[in-house]
Amino acid sequence: MDLKLMPVGPDPAEKAAVDALLGPATTVWEGGDEQPGDRHVARGGPRRAKAVRHLLLPTLHAVNDAVGQVSSGALNYVCERLSVPPAEAYGVASFYALISLEKRPARVAHVCDDVACRTRGAMDMLAAFDERNDVHSSPCLGQCDTAPAVFFQRAGESDGVEVRATPRRVLDVLDGAPPARPDLLIPQAGDPSLRLLKRVGTVDPSSLDDYRASGGYQALERVAEIGPERVIAEVKKSGIRGRGGAAFPMGVKWEAVAGSRRAPRYLICNADESEPGTFKDRVLMEGDPFALVESMTIAGLAIGAETGFLYVRAEYPDAQALLESATEAARSAGLLGQRVLGTGASFDIEIRRGGGAYICGEETALMNSIEGLRGEPRNKPPFPTQAGLFGCPTVINNVETLINVPEILRRGGDSYARIGTSGSTGPKLFCLSGAVGRPGTYEVEFGITLGDLIELSGGVTGSGVLGAILLGGAAGLFVGEEHLDMPLTFEGAQERGASLGSGVVMVFDDRADFPDLATRIARFFRDESCGQCVPCRVGTVRQEELLSRHRGGVGFDVQLFDDIHRVMADASICGLGHTASSAIRSLYDLGLLEQADV
Repeated sequence: MDLKLMPVGPDPAEKAAVDALLGPATTVWEGGDEQPGDRHVARGGPRRAKAVRHLLLPTLHAVNDAVGQVSSGALNYVCERLSVPPAEAYGVASFYALISLEKRPARVAHVCDDVACRTRGAMDMLAAFDERNDVHSSPCLGQCDTAPAVFFQRAGESDGVEVRATPRRVLDVLDGAPPARPDLLIPQAGDPSLRLLKRVGTVDPSSLDDYRASGGYQALERVAEIGPERVIAEVKKSGIRGRGGAAFPMGVKWEAVAGSRRAPRYLICNADESEPGTFKDRVLMEGDPFALVESMTIAGLAIGAETGFLYVRAEYPDAQALLESATEAARSAGLLGQRVLGTGASFDIEIRRGGGAYICGEETALMNSIEGLRGEPRNKPPFPTQAGLFGCPTVINNVETLINVPEILRRGGDSYARIGTSGSTGPKLFCLSGAVGRPGTYEVEFGITLGDLIELSGGVTGSGVLGAILLGGAAGLFVGEEHLDMPLTFEGAQERGASLGSGVVMVFDDRADFPDLATRIARFFRDESCGQCVPCRVGTVRQEELLSRHRGGVGFDVQLFDDIHRVMADASICGLGHTASSAIRSLYDLGLLEQADV
């Protein structure tokens, strides 16, 4: 491929980072020394370029991890190695918030100032570092139960997260101290009735032996006995619906891909948990990583996929490290890779790291990200089960959805379907944060009321008077005390005009600054819009401008706001634009937007 490259090369550290991942360049066509015949034979070409394009994001991460940024010379070398046009490589690199194209300090702190952390001291912390260029504000880091949180990127060192952070601790880590690994808040730990969280906090997450001693891999052994068709039949009988927000029946997806005549087939685990207020998938990955590896293996064998991609959000370094260790241990034990459990079937998992882009939680944007493209959503149809990753049939489920699979096979689909309600089967995880006595991840059966769940978590703290509850995250709704009797089921939420979304239950007392929270949500969607479609790209900006004017003393223009919302909801390509106004509008409906102190 004839690339028009920039006249600058990488420094030795950047080149070493790329070569460590891709191997040394072997010809002048990919940035190496000239070899005999290179002047007469052009090596590579479009076919090779297409085959290695999926390595673009991992290669950019390798450089960014090693030296703290991706310089023009490093980007040039990456383009040579992968035969990617520089304009396209720049477009991908600039898409991700955690990949820097500008020189910056070797250690950088990202302080979460999103809806949970901004009520727990994050704003004072940012004010204390106002003049520093190594401390920046950040959207939600998935640590809402232990707010405030700070994510550290450290060139040449491992990344880390500090929770309940203080300015002193931020300075210590920037000076070289390692971040303290956060504890997992599981208020129900040890409860014998738990199904999904039964090992979290009680079993060593780094030990395959401990996992197997606690019942791990019995479900995979059953797969070897009953075969893929029976597995899918049990999943369908269970009635399980996706736990990521869309609530699509999992068995229907699996059956569609398993029945496809096209090959290869792929499985993707969406672990890019970026919805503000959500942290349940992190808890599962950090507390029970082998369960996710086993669940993915069962799913892969059931649908006839030989490769699965586990896409982990970049702000979860501890989860990634534990999952990498778990996949290696499972592979060494014959539980992953070639001829799983001695059968003729093979399945392996490749872990991919996101780059700090909320939109990559949307399934088609995630697939583009894996393929080395900008993480922009695709138009549907075709749906991923028809033409997904690399144009092939693909099943994509999130962490919580997949982690139910061993329980389904252990109990049987019919028995599992009797948990919860007929329309919402099985156990459900909820993320409790904000003004509650015991924040953390809770496992309950579908059907518990919202009020009972809040009481289970210690009730309303702060002033003790409920102000509002954010359900489903920034893409969800604020509700008031009239929803406390609402059953937490898919059908119960739908009847009340609400959504369970990704399981967020964030409680605010009556002293919360709701206009400020609305403005932060608007800024979140403005920043996280991929910019691909005009309704969302422009609408999210106009929405934030309207909220900012309101904070400045102008009355809330509900007619203009509704006009913006209608355009985004009707014409945006993906769900980000469809739901960007929902939480803000719900605050207006509750009468909480007019309490700005102006």
